[in-house]
Amino acid sequence: MAPPTLLSAVRDLDRLRQIVAVLVRHGFGEIVARTSLGSLVVGKSEARNNQSVGERVRLVIQDLGPSFVKLGQIVSTRPDLIPPEVIIELKKLQDRVPPVAYEAIKEQIESDLGSPLDQIFESFDAVPLASASVGQVHRAQLRTSDGQVRQVAVKVQRPSIKTVIERDVELLYILAQAVERSIPDARIYSPVKLVSEFDRAITAELDFGLEADHAIRFAKNFEGHPEVRFPKIYREASGKRVLALEFFEGRKVYDAVAQGFDPEKITRATLGIIIKSIFEDGFFHADPHPGNVILMGVADAPVIGLIDLGLVGRLTPQLRDKTIDLMVAAVQEDYRGIADALYAIGTPTRKVDRQAFEAEVAMLAEKYLGKKLADIQVSALIRDLVQGATKYGIEIPPDFLMVGKALMTVEGVGKEIAPHFDLYEEMKPYFLRLLANRYSPERMLPELLRSVARISSAATEFPMQAQEILEDLRRGRLEVRVREPSLTQAFDVIGRRIYSGFVVGSLVMGSAWLASAGSWTASGLFFVMALAWGGAHTVLAMWLSRKKRP
Repeated sequence: MAPPTLLSAVRDLDRLRQIVAVLVRHGFGEIVARTSLGSLVVGKSEARNNQSVGERVRLVIQDLGPSFVKLGQIVSTRPDLIPPEVIIELKKLQDRVPPVAYEAIKEQIESDLGSPLDQIFESFDAVPLASASVGQVHRAQLRTSDGQVRQVAVKVQRPSIKTVIERDVELLYILAQAVERSIPDARIYSPVKLVSEFDRAITAELDFGLEADHAIRFAKNFEGHPEVRFPKIYREASGKRVLALEFFEGRKVYDAVAQGFDPEKITRATLGIIIKSIFEDGFFHADPHPGNVILMGVADAPVIGLIDLGLVGRLTPQLRDKTIDLMVAAVQEDYRGIADALYAIGTPTRKVDRQAFEAEVAMLAEKYLGKKLADIQVSALIRDLVQGATKYGIEIPPDFLMVGKALMTVEGVGKEIAPHFDLYEEMKPYFLRLLANRYSPERMLPELLRSVARISSAATEFPMQAQEILEDLRRGRLEVRVREPSLTQAFDVIGRRIYSGFVVGSLVMGSAWLASAGSWTASGLFFVMALAWGGAHTVLAMWLSRKKRP
C-alpha cells in the first residue's frame, strides 16, 4: 500500500479526529497531546482507574471498527513488543460484525463474476453462515463442469471494505510516525513496523485469489495424508472478492469431543499437521483456532478440515533449520542450544553479551521444560524467550513469531480438551526425525556440492576483487564510511541554529538599514522581532537540552 500523503491526511481529517477522540475518551489523551496530533484533542481524558491499560487498549480498538480489530489480532502475536497484560486483552477481540444485506452481497457477487447470481449458482442461501470484518460466508449449490451439483461455501468480501481499510492504514501510518517522532520511549515497540506488518497481512487477506492459491498449495503438500483435508476451490465461481469453496459437513472441535471423538487423537493429529506444514513444508496456517477447524469422519478415525486459509506463514529453508535447532534443543532441555538457536534466528541490533544472554535463557527455560502439558504453557515459554532475546538486542523475525502463534493456538485447545496430553513427549519424535532427515546423505550431498561451488566461485573472484581494492588504494579512490546514528540528530540541531542565526542576523541588519533611512518605527519593530526570535530559540534549546538529560 502506498505511504500516506498530506492530501490523503487532509481528506481523512474527520476520521483522524474520530480516532483521536476515541483515544482521549479511553484515557490516552496525554499521549496524543505529546504528538503532533495534539491540536486535534478536544476535551480531557476520562478517568479509568478501575481499568487496566490492556482493557483500555481493547476498548479503543473495538470502538474504532474492523480495521483496528484486525490490527489488534495481528499485534497480539508480538510478545516481543507488546506487554503480556495487553496481549491477554487483545486475544479477547472478536471479529464479528453485523451481516451485510443480501441485496448488497448479491450485487457484489454479480459485479465480481460478471454474471447474474442465478446463472452462477443453483441455489444461494440469503442468510449468512458467518459474518466478519472483511467478508461473510453463505451456503450455496454449484453445478460444476462435470454436471454434478456441489455443496459450496461462498465467501464474499464486504462492499467498500477495501477502501475503508486502505484509509485506516494510511491514518495508522500517520499515527505511528507521530508517536515515534514525539515519544522516543515508544520506539522500542516499533509502531511503524507493526503497522507495516498489518498492512502486508490485511492486503493479502483482501485478495481472495491468494486464499484460493493457498488452499491448492496446502492440498498438494498433504497429498497422501487422509487425516487432513483442505477445501477444494471452484475457480468458475471465484474471483478477487468472491471465493467458492467446498463445504465441509462436520463438527466444531468442542462439539466433536462432546459427541465422543477422542480429544487426544484430535490434539495429536492437529499437532502433526502443524509440525509438518511448518518444519517440512515451510508453509503453514497462521491462525488454526477452533473456529477454523472442522472435524469430519468417525470418532475412531477423525479427519481434520482446515478452513479460512487467507493468513499463512512462510519459513525459508534457512529459518526452518534454525527453528528446528531451537525446538530440538527445547525437547532435549539443552539451554545453551536454545540460546544459540535464538541468536541465529534473530538479528542482533547491538553488541550482545552472550554469557549474560545464555544465563537469561537458562533461567527462563528452567521454569518450563520437562513438565507435563497440564503444568506448562508453551505460549509463556515462547513469549519469555522472545522477550529475553529482545532485552539483549536480538530482533526476532515476524515469521518465527507466527510459528509461535500457531503452536500456542494448538496448545491452548489441547489443554482444554486433553489436559493430560504430554506435548513434549509427542514433539520429541517429530523433531528428532526432522533432525535426522536434515543430516541425511540425500540432503547433505546437494548442500555440500552447493557449498563447494560457492567456495570455488569465491576463490576465483577473490584475486580480481583484491586487485580492484589495491588499484583504488593506489589511485586514492578508496573510501571508508562510518555510520553514526547520532549524527543525524546533531546535524538537525546545527541546522536549526544556523537557520535561527540567519533569521536573527537578517532582522538586525534590516533594523540597522531602516534606522539609517529614518524609519525608526519599522527599525524598532525589526529589532524587537530579532530579540524575540533569538530569545525563543535560546529558551527552547535550553528546555530540550534539560529534557534529554537522564
